[in-house]
Amino acid sequence: MTLAEDIKQKAIELGFDLAGITDASPLNTEHVEVFTRWLRSGFAGQMGYMHRNLEKRTNPAKLLKNAQSVICVGLNYTPPPPRPSSLAPMGRVANYARYEDYHLFIKKRLRKLINFIVSIVGAGLTFKICVDSAPLAERAFAARAGLGFIGKNRMLINPKLGPQILLGEIITNLKLKSDEPALCHSERSEESLRPTTDKCDNCNKCITSCPTGALRADGWFDANKCISYLTIEYEGQIPANLAEKIGARLFGCDECVQACPRQKDAPTCLNADFTFYHDRDCLNLNEILKMTEYQFKTKFFNSPLARTGLQKLRTTAELCLRNLS
Repeated sequence: MTLAEDIKQKAIELGFDLAGITDASPLNTEHVEVFTRWLRSGFAGQMGYMHRNLEKRTNPAKLLKNAQSVICVGLNYTPPPPRPSSLAPMGRVANYARYEDYHLFIKKRLRKLINFIVSIVGAGLTFKICVDSAPLAERAFAARAGLGFIGKNRMLINPKLGPQILLGEIITNLKLKSDEPALCHSERSEESLRPTTDKCDNCNKCITSCPTGALRADGWFDANKCISYLTIEYEGQIPANLAEKIGARLFGCDECVQACPRQKDAPTCLNADFTFYHDRDCLNLNEILKMTEYQFKTKFFNSPLARTGLQKLRTTAELCLRNLS
């Protein structure tokens, strides 16, 4: 096998469900133009970090000198069926947040993959590990590495695993053979912003399922209306017309991924090392309101929920209780 094949096989052995490689060339100018237009339209809301490091986001060489390749991996996070919940008022939690913090989990295994590569190529390897927080357009590069395509819900969709996939990347100075790309959002028409192939067919289920209209019919995604953004990123009082549509969603929203036909037959996450918490499907809203900082940090120290902080979680819990009353 080639080095590229060895690396991808090792990634699977380490527990990833998908592995692919693309070169480290910048994303095409159309992707940059569409992304810039999205930012200028105000669709990023309060996410100021999206406006920074545009070159790094679209050009791996700006993140690692002499970058030659990007190794992309994907981890399926489709959860098992939820267990019966309490009769107490409960707030729903996005599926990915029912697992341990994926940032740490994926980084740890990518470091093991780096150790494997070093054992083969020896000294001289340079690399940078990216998992979500790094300014890299990871879905676009994952699509270019053949892991799937970016659908109308803006998620990377793998034909077999569906859209519930967590991503990680290694940018390296190794020149590796690239995989065939899948069509991504960067290759859409700037004018219509509609897919140029039929990978989503004529399906609009994710768009019609969005409770707030964040996935617009014209192809744009308006984060200002996204429930995940509102319950995790947004600071301030949520507008009343959007607050009532949040319902009992305490942290995040899965409507657009659950509506995707590719999710219907997607297998449950099989990685036993990726710790899943059955009691985080829904959280007791009254308990959240009574929780101390110590209790919050103890319970969610290894969870994506820690990102919001207790005060934000309390505010959203109060909103959910009003919607349930």
